[in-house]
Formats: sequence, C-alpha cells, structure tokens
Amino acid sequence: MGDRGMPGPDGAGDFRPHSSHWGVFEGAWRDGALQVRPHPADPDPNRILQNFPAALRHRARIAQPMVRRGWLEDGPGADARRGRDEFVPVSWDRALGLLAEELARTPPERIFGGSYGWSSAGRFHHAQSQVHRFLNMALGGYVRSVNSYSAGASNVILPHVVGPMEAMSRRNVTWDAVAEHSEIVLAFGGMALKNSMVAGGGVSRHIERGCMRAAAERGCEFLLVGPLRDDCPAEARAEWLPIIPNTDTALMLALMHGIVAAGKHDRGFLDRCTTGWPAFEDYLLGRRDGQPKDAAWAAPLCGIPAERIAALAARLPGKRVLVTVAHSLQRAEFGEQPVWAGLALACVLGQVGLPGGGYHYALGALGHTGRRSNLVSTAALPQGRNRVGAFIPVARISDMLLNPGAEYDYNGQRLAYPEVDLVYWAGGNPFHHHQDLNRLRDAFRRVRTLVVHEQAWTATARHADIVLPVTLTLEREDIGSSQTDPLMVAMHKLAEPFAEARDDYAIFTDLAARLGKEDAFTEGRGARDWLRNLYDRTALDLRDKGFDAPDFDAFWQAGYLELPQAPDDGGMLRAFREDPEGAPLPTPSGRIEIFSATIAGFGYADCPGHPAWIAPRDVPEDAAPLRLVANQPATRLHSQLDFGGHSQDSKRRGREVAWLHPADAAARGIADGDVIRLFNARGACLAAAELSDGVMPGVVNLPTGAWYDPEDAAEDKPLCVHGNPNVLTRDVGTSRLAQGCTGQLTTVQVERFTGNLPPIRAFDPPGA
Repeated sequence: MGDRGMPGPDGAGDFRPHSSHWGVFEGAWRDGALQVRPHPADPDPNRILQNFPAALRHRARIAQPMVRRGWLEDGPGADARRGRDEFVPVSWDRALGLLAEELARTPPERIFGGSYGWSSAGRFHHAQSQVHRFLNMALGGYVRSVNSYSAGASNVILPHVVGPMEAMSRRNVTWDAVAEHSEIVLAFGGMALKNSMVAGGGVSRHIERGCMRAAAERGCEFLLVGPLRDDCPAEARAEWLPIIPNTDTALMLALMHGIVAAGKHDRGFLDRCTTGWPAFEDYLLGRRDGQPKDAAWAAPLCGIPAERIAALAARLPGKRVLVTVAHSLQRAEFGEQPVWAGLALACVLGQVGLPGGGYHYALGALGHTGRRSNLVSTAALPQGRNRVGAFIPVARISDMLLNPGAEYDYNGQRLAYPEVDLVYWAGGNPFHHHQDLNRLRDAFRRVRTLVVHEQAWTATARHADIVLPVTLTLEREDIGSSQTDPLMVAMHKLAEPFAEARDDYAIFTDLAARLGKEDAFTEGRGARDWLRNLYDRTALDLRDKGFDAPDFDAFWQAGYLELPQAPDDGGMLRAFREDPEGAPLPTPSGRIEIFSATIAGFGYADCPGHPAWIAPRDVPEDAAPLRLVANQPATRLHSQLDFGGHSQDSKRRGREVAWLHPADAAARGIADGDVIRLFNARGACLAAAELSDGVMPGVVNLPTGAWYDPEDAAEDKPLCVHGNPNVLTRDVGTSRLAQGCTGQLTTVQVERFTGNLPPIRAFDPPGA
C-alpha cells in the first residue's frame, strides 16, 4: 500500500494503514471528511474505530499550551482552585521555559511520573514510554508506579502461586484450543467481547466470537458466572448463573467441596503437581473451623440455589473443563481470592495444562489473551535507567499525595509513601480510572505543580497547572505491533496536527535541550529515525531466525508485515504438567501452591496462606441499596475519545446509560429513559436508565469512561451530571498483599432525578 502524499481535509487520498488498541484500520479523506475502514482480514471489526472522524477537530481538543491562572500569578504550590480555575494561553517557548525551570529545581525523588499507557498502539509514540524515558534521561529518575488498575491483585498473587500473569494470560490455552478441545468453559466474570476487542499494540483479527461459535457448535458448554447476562456473546450459547457480585470465591469453594466429598478430585494431579493440598483440604471440609464450605453454606452468600451448585459440581469431573477468571473479579475487595480459588478448582479437576482445559486467567478480558505469541520480538522505545527506587502500587496515588510519609503494607514489605512535589502526567486520565474522584481531586490540589500532556480537555487536564497539547495518533507516524498479533503495521500519518499540538517526543526533545540533556534523550535521532531503528531490530531478529525481512523503506511502502508465530504448545503450564521435575514452575516449591508458606508468612488477615472466603465489607446495609457494577465500556477504550461519534451515539439524553432490572426500577418509580441519580456517601452522578432482565435483580450497571463533569466544581462533592461511576467507588486496596484497585463494585442508592436537568459541559474548553 503506497504512500501517495498526505491527504488534506479538502481533497482525497488513498486509504492508508494505521492501528489502534481496538483494531488495525485504514483511513482516507473523502469530501473533506476522514473515512476509516477496518483491516480487510478482520472477521469481526470493532466499531470503536468510528470514534476517530468526529474526534479529529472536536471542540474538546486543546489548541495551544495553557497555564492555570492561579499557578501563573501566585506561583507553584497547593491550591484549592485546581479544577475550577481559568487558564491563560501562552506560547510554546514560554510554557516549556516555565516547565524547564520547575523541573530543574525539583529533585527526581519528588517527581511522580504518572502515566498509564493505552494512549497509542504505536511502539514509539507511546506516551508512557516517552515520559519515563525523558524523566530517566534528563532528570535521573522519578517515583514510579507498579502493576495496573485492571490486574493489580492478580499481578501480585499469581507469581506467588503459579507463575507470572503474562504466562497465565498470554501464553496458555488459546482460542483455537477452546474451539477444538474444551467441553465445559466455566467463565467466572464472563468473556465479554467489548473487552477482548481491545489490546495493547493493536489487533488485526478479532477471533473470539468465531472461536466461541465453533466451540458451541461442536458441543462445548459455556457457563457464565456473573451478574450480567451479556458478558458472554450470544454465539457462545452460554448458560447464565447470576451471582451476587464479589461472591465467586464462595461458589468456587462449594464446587470444590462437592467434588472432594464425592471422591471425584484428581488425587494424582494434586500429589504430583501441587503443594499444600492437605492444609487447604482441612479448611475446605471444615475440619479446622467446623464449617464445611459446601453448597448449603455457599447458596445464601452467592444467591445461587444449593441444588444448582451441587448439580454443577457433579457435572464437572471427567470433562475437559477450562476455568477462566476475568479481571473484574479481582478489581474488588479481597480480589486475590477468586484468582487463587479458580486455580485451585482447576487443580482439583486435574485439568491444568491440558489442551482446552485447566486454568486461564483473563481469557477474553483483553485481545492479548488466548492467542499465539510471535516468534520474533517487537522492539519498544528504551526507557533508560531509573535511579529513584521509590514506587507505589498504581491505585494508591491519592494515598501517596494525601499522606506523604505514611507507612503501608505491600507484598511482604513495609513501605512509606514518598513526598511528591511535582506530578508529570503524559498518557492516561486518572479522573477516569481512579476511584473516589472527589478524594482524588483533593489529592491533586495538594501538589506544588501538576503537568499534563493531553489531546483534549479531560478532567485531568482541567486540574493541571501546565497543559501541553499533543497530537492524536492519526496525526503522526508510528509502528503498530503486539507480541500476540502477527501483523506489524506501518502507521501512516492520516491528518495534520490540530492547531499547535505537538507529539510527546518533540515536546520532550525541546525540554531535554533546555535541561542540557538533548543528546542523552534523542541519541541523535528524529522520530522517523527511531521508527527505522525499532523496525530494524525486528528485521534482524527475523533474519537471525531464517525468515525474510524487507528493509524499512519497503515495509513502509507495503504498509504491513506478517510475522511468524510460535506453535500452540500450551506454554509453561503444559510443559509443567508433562514434566513437573524437568519444567518446574517459578514458585518457591516449583509446583502450584494451593497453600503458600510465603504468603502465610506475611501474616495478612485479608490474604491468608490459601484461598479463603473473606466476607466483603462494602455490601448493602441501609434501606434498599443496589450493588453497582462499574465495568468497562463497549463504545470506547476507557475514557478515550468519549467525544467521538460512536461513543456519543450510545448515550441517552447526553448521559451515560445505566442498566437496571425492571423490578428494581419499578420499586423506585423509574421508567426506561428516565434520568436517574446514583449516590452514596462518596458522591453522586446522573445517568440515563435502561431496563433489562440481563442485569440480575439488586444490581445496577454503569460503565466507566464518561468524562467527569461536576455541576459545581466549587463544592466538595459535586454532582457529576455526565455519569462517571468513579465518583461513587471506594479508594481502598484489595488487600495488604497487592493493594490493587477495587473499583469494579460498590453499593449505591438510586432514585429518579426530578430537578432541572443540568447541561453536559465535559467537552467544552475551560474558561481562558
């Protein structure tokens, strides 16, 4: 696919390749508008692509560098006006000069490099890599974060008990193996296509729907355990087991109890491949506490009749069963437990390591999962060495800013929150993915300076002191590639930068020069030179392995390069099953640890030494509350391009849609299409009600990603009129082990909104 020159908004050009986290695509200008179409080989393209055209020149885009008036006039420092202050437009030279002075006087150990990936599918223009490289090369380092909001608990628990999360999610049972071998897929939390449509580095072929269809047509039974019926596609023909949120561990324990009590557990596998089974069996059968974890015990906890639990336990032994655990289960109080208990259930069945059977963490939770890996590496921008040792678990940023010096537990360590003066955020929107946004707003008001690179006026940008406008991915060149997708993409530039927007690399190059570190940061390369460098590393790896590889110019002209993939060999778990002694797991025992002496030694009551039921604290207690499920949206990635066409078309009356069961709506006098108010002690938001029996009674589902839009930013707890559920969620860690995000679930009151309907201002630029 040739490069025939940059198309303009008033002319036409060829369709040219590009990539996004939600799919590889091609774009061209027709009649003054950008048109996008999915890659022709994608069997099930993602409609999020249609957010791009309207986003390019939207009023929400940031046109030039801006400085908050209070910071400019009164100087850096804590300021309660953040989030509601005016901004002053300045030149690039002045903005970067002010920023360089501020960086030069701030020690690296007092700078937090707050980036959260997902900003671009490109290997080079990846904002997280760019900001971390700059802070390392130009300043010597920064306070970093570890783990992710999506998988904070599993990232920590899995290495202790079986191996790295990557091995459990990306190099394990494939979708092809499910289609060919699985007889029962027991999907805790489901396998929603809206989640598997998205992957870091991009997706060229969305295969999940087709593989589930093929498996179901062959006779595979899918069982969806979750509060939302649509968390498996219709093609899976899934049997739905509605379960009270955050009680999956109780069900898993009851299933194991039924299997063990019937003598149907695989003793040979447990003896050969696990450690700690006797201690866990004592707990399971109630020998220690007098409470067998049987179906009768679990039924009132999880809302599934004991008879149905017992029947399911009897149905599993002797079948090729795959136990999957979604990200959503561990984004809640004690989220480590269902991850561990699901693994134990697969061990009880003796299925771990078999084709289409065993255990898979997060199958369907991302487009990375269930796919074969590439045989060659895809290079990323080197980030350099961080000489600052301090870090926080990613979801603990408010705790750090509000409680500098306070001690906390994490993964067997006793740590203290560092004191941070300057937060540098490039890529990501914490006012989307963090919890208890009113608390986060208070936390950001405590810092001396907040710097943000942004494409549009997100709530994070509105709380910043220095705002630097950056380009959309469509406005720059890059290389799209993922270790689990065979297509490398030459991401051609499809539009000129909006107004004065620059790419992150250009901004950091200028800043590095002002700090006397340009050569260290750039290594003498421009952006196109870096693309060539990154591509050449993959090309060299191809040639070293005996494959042909075109030079960079030929690759760029062609637009695509197909990469060879590794065989579907079941990864680490298959090798371990076949030879436990010769291919031990990277755990202390070399086996799957159903009981972990290491974790037990930490002495955490909220994460004991084996999978256990720990009753959640955030449960309905007062009059007629509902459990809120704040899951991922279907019409955008997180909050990205919420102002795009596809995202906007999904809203009702301009607001995010909340789903309720008709019985819950009727009890509150709510009709389909009404605007409702969701509220609790932490905050309140508005949403548009949609009634559905696909939501179990007692649950309201409001996806994340609607831009935070407070009606009165001067109030401590303003009403978000747009529908951001993270004004309601609790900012606490999963446990002392992982300190992961618990933003999936909380409890709320819901009522019909009867006041004057406030306008949506989330996409309007702030006052200047």
